[in-house]
Amino acid sequence: MESNIKVAMITGAASGMGRVYALRMAAEGIIVAAVDQDKAALEELALHTGIVSYCADVRDSKTLAAIVDEHESRYGVIQRLVTCAAIMPTAVLAEQSAAEVNQIMAVNYQGTVNAVTSVLRPMLNRNEGQVIIFGSSGGYLPVLECGAYVASKFATNSYAEILIEENRSSDVQFMLVCPPLVDTPLLEQARQSANPKMIRQAIRHKRYVSADYIIDQVEMGLSKEIKILIPGFATQLMLWLRRFSPRLVWWIVQRS
Repeated sequence: MESNIKVAMITGAASGMGRVYALRMAAEGIIVAAVDQDKAALEELALHTGIVSYCADVRDSKTLAAIVDEHESRYGVIQRLVTCAAIMPTAVLAEQSAAEVNQIMAVNYQGTVNAVTSVLRPMLNRNEGQVIIFGSSGGYLPVLECGAYVASKFATNSYAEILIEENRSSDVQFMLVCPPLVDTPLLEQARQSANPKMIRQAIRHKRYVSADYIIDQVEMGLSKEIKILIPGFATQLMLWLRRFSPRLVWWIVQRS
């Protein structure tokens, strides 16, 4: 599928996979609305031609809608949305405050819903566009001391899957991306909070992938019109086991 995307928006654009994709699209001549809360990182990102920065909180649906209106009035309709904004403070659930659990859900899930809603109806009315939602393999697999994050990504994955099915007849292209551990600031945030054993071991044994690899996979997935993208054979195998032998997966998790 050949892309003719000229205008895009990315949430969580100041770092990690969002930053990689923003720079890649800008290099291809796409005008990118880069949305993030990190003002300093956004200012640095906006030094690159083709990137327009918008400092905003994805939990604020009205602000996101205003950003869409502003960007489209200047550059044309947004043809590709990528939702990358996420946080990953880790803790044993019994020791994590309700406020923090709810904040993780608000950023990771509600922020995704806010971003998608800001462009969805116009895309469907035009019957064209791309919506790329970053969920997580963690939304399907149990990760001890990451319960709040896993719950937020489970919600995101489910939202995206249903959105895909409800719009099968549309020419709008939807894709849910479920990466494994990726070498982004989220890993460091997880390490600096509870530093879960599974993440410590993944870092020690370098069982993670690069942001560039994931974006390569996303572009491949778009070209092949894949609906649910699960990069990496090891992740695919664990998800298969989770479906058909959940107790075995728990056994692996407990001993990892």
